[in-house]
Amino acid sequence: MDTTLQDPLVGQVLDGRYRVDARIAAGGMATVYRALDTRLDRVLALKVMHPALAADGSFVERFIREAKSVARLAHPNVVQVFDQGTDESYVYLAMEYVAGCTLRDVLRERGALQPRAALDILEPVLAALGAAHRAGFVHRDMKPENVLIGDDGRVKVADFGLVRAVDTVTNTTGAVLGTVSYLAPEQIEHGTADPRVDVYACGVLLHEMLTGAKPHRGETPAQVLYRHLNEDVPPPSAAVPGLARELDELVLSATARNPGLRPADAAALLGETLRARSALDEAQLDAVPPGALGATRDGHDNAEDRTSVIPRALTAVRPLPVNEPEDAAGPGGGFAGGFGGGENRTSRLESPPIPPGPARGGDRRSRRGLFAVVAALLVVLGVGTGVWYINSGQFTKVPPVLSKTEAQARDQLDDAGLDVGAVRHAYSDTVAKGRVISSDPAPAERIRSNDSVSLTVSNGPETVKVPDLKGRTLADARARLKKAGLAAGMVTRDFDEDVPKGQVVTTDPAAGTERHGGSAIALTVSRGRPVEVPDVTGSSLQDARDELEDAGLKVKVAERRVASEFDEGQVAAVSPGEGERLAEGDTVTVTVSRGRKQVKVPDVVGEKAGDARKTLEAAGFEVDEDRGFLDLFGGDKVKSQSVKGGDRAPFGSKITLKIG
Repeated sequence: MDTTLQDPLVGQVLDGRYRVDARIAAGGMATVYRALDTRLDRVLALKVMHPALAADGSFVERFIREAKSVARLAHPNVVQVFDQGTDESYVYLAMEYVAGCTLRDVLRERGALQPRAALDILEPVLAALGAAHRAGFVHRDMKPENVLIGDDGRVKVADFGLVRAVDTVTNTTGAVLGTVSYLAPEQIEHGTADPRVDVYACGVLLHEMLTGAKPHRGETPAQVLYRHLNEDVPPPSAAVPGLARELDELVLSATARNPGLRPADAAALLGETLRARSALDEAQLDAVPPGALGATRDGHDNAEDRTSVIPRALTAVRPLPVNEPEDAAGPGGGFAGGFGGGENRTSRLESPPIPPGPARGGDRRSRRGLFAVVAALLVVLGVGTGVWYINSGQFTKVPPVLSKTEAQARDQLDDAGLDVGAVRHAYSDTVAKGRVISSDPAPAERIRSNDSVSLTVSNGPETVKVPDLKGRTLADARARLKKAGLAAGMVTRDFDEDVPKGQVVTTDPAAGTERHGGSAIALTVSRGRPVEVPDVTGSSLQDARDELEDAGLKVKVAERRVASEFDEGQVAAVSPGEGERLAEGDTVTVTVSRGRKQVKVPDVVGEKAGDARKTLEAAGFEVDEDRGFLDLFGGDKVKSQSVKGGDRAPFGSKITLKIG
């Protein structure tokens, strides 16, 4: 019974545009359907959130925000997001439809993979994650279910952080084990997620592909989480003896419990992966692990067909039965799903036994009947052969040549009876130098047996030399970097005695260094010769202006004057202040004094002379004592003060006390 018929969404049209045709998969957060965009007439995947989650406004807001962000992430190994919307209680996401299977299906079907196949899957995954990390995204939920393998062999990564607001760690269902098995220790312990959590998950993925099993297992999610926190991921060779040391090192580097010891992001791990592959010979890459399911089938090794491009795992045709009893071949004696009859079976053709009968006339009649049957059979076979040749016999399928060396690809095409057409070369960040990036027609496509297949072979990552930009203006430097295939990165400005202001002093990395195309180059731009701000406070405005301009600085006079200790018209303050380093041509703001500020004078008459002095000095005045000749041996109290107590006087002015 088709369970999709019970799904209420199947057959509906969401948002007046997306016709839901069939349910593909269901998870804890959403259900995925195959749908038709009736407006653009294209098949796509429709991810519809479960109604319980759609009722959470904050969750829906996060879902929409992340959908918009991921939609801007354009990469051939990322499942593209086309649209997002709501239709009553349904919140959905329209995405690229990938016909094929998931990495989980492949692992379930085959168990451990050969190193070449594992690397062929890991490299495009890392390329996709590397692009996401450069764009500021972290996947956070890398696992085999989110790695899609198309019928054409292309690998794509799905679900960049979407529908993951619910904490999967607290879920205790069996499905959670597949999620907690790929969580990095810092995700579990601190809830933090930067690009290195994706690096950790990819290390676990590689371990699982090489061994057929997760590195940390347990009966409950808590046991798995405990092992992530307290146990290192074991090297794959511990489970599959004979695996190359480079593969062990790659897994251990990616799954270090201390995130500081892992590669910084997926692009860095991709570089390590390419280096590890280049160090392996053909025998190490094609080694068949003991855990591979169906490594040998029907007496011959099928692994060779799976080393480079993973073919469809779930739709592969089973070998036809040989000499099976007729009742095992399905209705009509044919193989189930074939053309009917016994045409799809391999069996012996024997002449029918001659039945007993009359000796002479009966023999002639039998022979005539036999000749008629044979003639009819030959006619049927001739017509059938002609029809078969017209529809199928003159065609073959392009063999899987992606990631093969050019020589290997030529041999496979030759074995398939196909010629090699044009061979083009292109740069690639994900495919090693000398290996096939793509073919035209693509692998598994139908082609006439005498046609040719064009190949595109990798030149490896494109590298360019950083140009010498010293002395160039910033605009010119940016233009030259773009022309060279690079990008201008962070711009830092610093003083330089020799390079004029606004011109490039240095680049990081330095000129002549080789970098991948598109890399960002940091620039240091000169602020010019450093100038120290002289001390001009207390000077007249004109004198201050002359001194500052002679030092190479521009002068701006503040509109508002301030009261200060300086006389009216003198410079009260300069900003930036004395001793600050500025570039030649920078502007200094000068504030002019409107005179000394007026301060209320304390009344000290009658106080002892010493106490009165302290009071007035604390208020900001200078104090002078007037002791008359006749009063030298008189009292020690203040008889009067030159400014009456309670009146105001300029701050810092002198007040005379008459002591007697």
